Amino acid sequence: MDKILVGLKRVVDYNVRVRIKADGTGVETDGVKMSINPFDEIALEEALRIKERGDATEVIVVSIGSSEAQQQLRTGLAMGADRAILIKANQPTSALSRARALLAIVNRESPGLVILGKQAIDNDNSQTGPMLAALWNRPQATFASKLELDANKARVVREVDVGLETIEIDLPAVITTDLRLNEPRYVKLPDIMKAKKKPLEEIPLEDLGVATAPALEEVHFAPPAERQKGVMVDDVAGLIAALKAKGQL
Repeated sequence: MDKILVGLKRVVDYNVRVRIKADGTGVETDGVKMSINPFDEIALEEALRIKERGDATEVIVVSIGSSEAQQQLRTGLAMGADRAILIKANQPTSALSRARALLAIVNRESPGLVILGKQAIDNDNSQTGPMLAALWNRPQATFASKLELDANKARVVREVDVGLETIEIDLPAVITTDLRLNEPRYVKLPDIMKAKKKPLEEIPLEDLGVATAPALEEVHFAPPAERQKGVMVDDVAGLIAALKAKGQL
């Protein structure tokens, strides 16, 4: 295999408590720590392991967003990716627009494998990977917890509701990663310094012929309602009475 393409999304760090803006127009990001989407970090780690085994020659990381996403791409380069591509989009993009943008890069780079996180922790849609596979007209395997490559095929163990499912697909293909696939490596300072010299290409989203206007407009954001204080009961009769009082029975 020649190339592996990995998507990286810039999201609010998973350790940060998400806050809604005072005007309800979105999530507060000013002064908030931003990181690589954790599932995408797992995808990159798997691509790097494939390369280190000698089954690929180059790992390319791609992100779609503002210039600030360079930080996450540089982190990907520090982890071990060979080069990075930033598709510049100053406005929010839909999953379909992101899939179409990635398809344009796929058609240009002709990777043998595309690995994405199964979902982004900011919207939890799990849409971009399957959409890309459909547009590319190639096989897909989602929620991968184990991946084995054999010639022009991939054997993937998927986590499904009833347990584990093993499927075999032809390459090139799109694979999305689950949490138990691997544990991403730590980035060391020397690697961060080396990453500054690795190539990072910027491409305006409009140059790829992808519409920037989202199909859906998000008009208002609100935090979930605060959890109400619980009621202590002494016995089953008390529980039934409390449920009746709340109109649950």
